[in-house]
Amino acid sequence: MMERETGPAAAGDFRTTSRRDAMRMLGSALALLGAAPARAFGTQKENARMTLTCFIRYEIDPYQLDAFKEYAENWGRIIPRCGGHLVGYFLPDEGTNNVAWGLIAFDSLAAYERYRARIKADAAGRANFVAAQSKRFIVREERSFVRVVEGTFGIPAAAS
Repeated sequence: MMERETGPAAAGDFRTTSRRDAMRMLGSALALLGAAPARAFGTQKENARMTLTCFIRYEIDPYQLDAFKEYAENWGRIIPRCGGHLVGYFLPDEGTNNVAWGLIAFDSLAAYERYRARIKADAAGRANFVAAQSKRFIVREERSFVRVVEGTFGIPAAAS
């Protein structure tokens, strides 16, 4: 992994790595979150109810990484209040410097729909959406809804 010497490095010390490595790092972060369900998510019984995860892929302006970070931190307060189980927001670290992710879990599609109505009505939620639009640090946003394959989430690494 090499640091760039020109371009975005001047604005934020971005590194390069393969897309596969970036996805592996994201997967590792998710596995770490899933490995401690009692601390991070409640009981395993509660985890079983979370059947749907909204996986948001953001293409962001790499020169406005701090603005996106603030946007994500705001969601850290807003999303749980509106009924979403915030798994986390992830900023680029190594590799691609203009892609970030947000993951929010729900018990069902109906729970997601209730959450969407609440977040649109929430004053802080509306303000966060407006800030993102006015500052234009999100270039593109894609949402996918995924579900866990039973028996594959939160399995810790074998002892070495």
